[in-house]
Amino acid sequence: MNMKERFLKALKGEEVDKVPVLSVTQTAIVEMMDKTGAEWPEAHSDAQKMADLAMATYTECGLEGVRAPYCLTVLAEAMGCEVNMGTKNRQPSVTGHPYPKGVDNLEMPENLLEQGRIPAVIEALGILKEKTGGEVPVIAGMEGPITLASDLASVKKFMKWSIKKPEDFQTILDFACDACIEYANALLDAGADVISVPDPVASPDLMAPDTFDKVLKPVLQKFADGVNGPMILHVCGDVTPILEMMADCHFESISIEEKVKDLAGAKAKVGDKVTICGNVSSPFVLLAGDEAKVKEAAKKALDDGIDVLAPGCGIAPDTKCSNLRAMVEARDEYFA
Repeated sequence: MNMKERFLKALKGEEVDKVPVLSVTQTAIVEMMDKTGAEWPEAHSDAQKMADLAMATYTECGLEGVRAPYCLTVLAEAMGCEVNMGTKNRQPSVTGHPYPKGVDNLEMPENLLEQGRIPAVIEALGILKEKTGGEVPVIAGMEGPITLASDLASVKKFMKWSIKKPEDFQTILDFACDACIEYANALLDAGADVISVPDPVASPDLMAPDTFDKVLKPVLQKFADGVNGPMILHVCGDVTPILEMMADCHFESISIEEKVKDLAGAKAKVGDKVTICGNVSSPFVLLAGDEAKVKEAAKKALDDGIDVLAPGCGIAPDTKCSNLRAMVEARDEYFA
């Protein structure tokens, strides 16, 4: 089977000849920016550069998939957030929020898919679809509805509303979810095979597990049910307290960090509801470690039953290509 077939089967928990190895989170590294000439921040807005940079981690580093774009601000910007575009080794970030005072004036932008950088992302996915020829999975990344809602209101107001203004909290979540559904389906139409959805504000570090269960989970279920293709849910931090809830969100797979210490236990908790991607540490192994440390962590994840071998979170831009290759080599050695 080719890389795309293997990845799609693995996401569904079907039998594969070997575990796929790729990144479902941010993939761009400075080394590949230098090699391709497709640098941040230009590659966030230029479709060709975005595609060239995505291809590089496949052609040069060996990861068995291509993923774009490289931040969680594209949809937020299109909906009125102010964004700092970052630097060569720092991702864009939201700096201004359109609805910090309340939800009375919520208004979906006309022609949402024509706003901001969305056209560039859609064009880049089309380029990647053509370049990969159906052999390599094309993964589109986007912010999840909880994170988008927090960007629209500001994290401070969003968390305050979750306690003091539950109706406003639900309203902004539903508004964000509707936009996420429209955008995700457009990404699939443009050429993506899978939608990867990091939703960091849903983390137990920020939102109580009880809030996740009663409020956030139904929103994520609505989102997943409204999208016409396979999706992966990534939540940052130690998600052990919400693992079973994540498994009930109707995504095909979940992505977890190394902060979930007991991967085998996590597999047992979610059963056959979802598969798991991860959980080789991005900062402590792929960025700060050497090739031997990368291989050790990768093989441990394989021993513990990981379905898709991947970085636990977004790849740090200063990570070495050789360390990404070492993750692939570890998988090859494991299945030799």
